[in-house]
Amino acid sequence: MRRILLTVAYDGTGYSGFQAQKSGAATIEGELNTALRALTGEEITVSGASRTDAGVHALCNQAVFDTESRIPGEKFAPALNVRLPEAVRVTASREVAPDFHPRFVPTVKTYEYRIYNARIASPLRRLYTFHSYTPFDVGKMEEAAVYLAGEHDFRSFCSVYTQARTTVRTITDIRVSEEKLPDDAEGRPRREIVIRVSGTGFLYNMVRIIAGTLMEVGRGAVLPGQMPEILAACDRRAAGPTAPACGLTLTDYRYVEDDGSLFDKD
Repeated sequence: MRRILLTVAYDGTGYSGFQAQKSGAATIEGELNTALRALTGEEITVSGASRTDAGVHALCNQAVFDTESRIPGEKFAPALNVRLPEAVRVTASREVAPDFHPRFVPTVKTYEYRIYNARIASPLRRLYTFHSYTPFDVGKMEEAAVYLAGEHDFRSFCSVYTQARTTVRTITDIRVSEEKLPDDAEGRPRREIVIRVSGTGFLYNMVRIIAGTLMEVGRGAVLPGQMPEILAACDRRAAGPTAPACGLTLTDYRYVEDDGSLFDKD
């Protein structure tokens, strides 16, 4: 029996998250399982590293599966892509040790939450950004984000349905930036705001709640200096709303060496 590691990119629109569900709803895992079974003739079930929520996108999620197939590890990617829907692509594949699983080794993942900040929504950006016409103060959002870096109890920033044994997590880097876009046809300003969060692990809805809270700071409803108080509350009601899934993408997945440095498994 061999174990294969896949790097998977997908448009999460229309999918009920990565993990297969008993309801039979469309999921990324379900698409991969179907393609693998068609390719190998085996009853294969993949196991994903990051179980992204419904509507969330990814450029580099990781998944493993076991197979008796003799197909070379690197050949699974092209063989699967001709059997997958256009919204899902395996960008790399390779054979790994039989006991390897990306969920159980040290990693740093990066998520980006994108906000299209303009008076009128863009039909071309609606699937990959959250639209808001509210004039956000990016400087204050950056100031607030600094308080979230490091190791904290993020109970205030996770869903009440979180079943994790501990809500302590470490954010290794968090930044808020903006890209000014050409004014619209009426001369009104447009921009895209990006909240980029890297960490060694995340709780259910954690990044989306961080994004929702930073937007509250940006519109003036929450002061940057209130972030330590929100963290200390350890109460979901203390933080802002959960931002819509469409703006969130898993953009980077790195493995951690023994010396703390990062490397790309592929």
